[in-house]
Amino acid sequence: MKPIRIAERVIGPERPPLIIAELSGNHGQDLGLALEMVEAAAKAGAHAIKLQTFTADSMTLDVDAPGFVIQEKDSLWHGEKLHALYQKAATPYEWHEILFKRAKELGILAFSSPFDEKAVDFLDELDVSCFKIASFELTDIPLVRKAASKGKPLIMSTGMASLAEIEEAVSTARAAGCKDIILLKCTSTYPAEPLNTNLATIPHMREAFSCQVGLSDHTGGIGVSVAAVALGATLIEKHFVLDRSAGGVDAAFSLEPHELKALVVETERAWQAMGKVTYGGSQAEEKSRQYRRSIYVSRDIRAGDSLSPDNLRIVRPAFGLAPKHWDSVLGRKAKVAIGKGTPLSWEVLE
Repeated sequence: MKPIRIAERVIGPERPPLIIAELSGNHGQDLGLALEMVEAAAKAGAHAIKLQTFTADSMTLDVDAPGFVIQEKDSLWHGEKLHALYQKAATPYEWHEILFKRAKELGILAFSSPFDEKAVDFLDELDVSCFKIASFELTDIPLVRKAASKGKPLIMSTGMASLAEIEEAVSTARAAGCKDIILLKCTSTYPAEPLNTNLATIPHMREAFSCQVGLSDHTGGIGVSVAAVALGATLIEKHFVLDRSAGGVDAAFSLEPHELKALVVETERAWQAMGKVTYGGSQAEEKSRQYRRSIYVSRDIRAGDSLSPDNLRIVRPAFGLAPKHWDSVLGRKAKVAIGKGTPLSWEVLE
């Protein structure tokens, strides 16, 4: 996969994974809290923060008709009217420039997910470095086309999308002029369970669409994200909150600052550990070769004595003959006297 540049950051298999802290609506529409979140994400080592750019009216209709109230009893938002939920979760448009500027001052990327075409234009006017299409919007082909037409890298979360739906979105983006696409494996449940995450899809998706692939992770903890890096994920997105116990629309499946820091550290370790196919030990292991076993004299031997298990042993370190020669040396005679603790060599044998 070719590397993709987003502002000053290069993303690709030859680099540690890009870690994105998704602020979502966990700021509770408190600008001070949102700024604290940006600062905490940067301090934790995240490489980017991401917003969501929508209004309740751009997301849904303000009606009580069937389908406009969340009915799933296991949902975090059971009984909520969609319009009211999105109203509560929205990031005010006038905050975007402030939050983007603060992120830039802190040396991290900042971008957003537009949820309608006007939001794409709004973000483009703020000179965002890339766009992110949310998983539920992947099938909004006009939105994908609009974002792709801006000539910036496009990150698309796949969620429940079929191969055909992903193909349509990718083809649309490429036809609109977007050359730099990163797909995200994503499970569209909130929270998601590891059993439903199916990370084995990551290498398949990479081959199927000739794209870099990352993970939008809604599970608890960081284990799933670390595993994704081992399967080649080049980007990890996790929802972020300062304090889960304080609440927030996505707090239940969001990472706190100390967990985000651990995510940054452990995903980079996973990336470093992948390496390449190697046998025979690395250069770093060379000094450890001496701690293999070899044949040593375990009792003083006189010249002419026969070698046997009574005066030889296979022990550490490895400065004597290799253990594979054990059968060959038994019964042979010593050419000279050999003291206990001497590594056995051919030179002292008749």
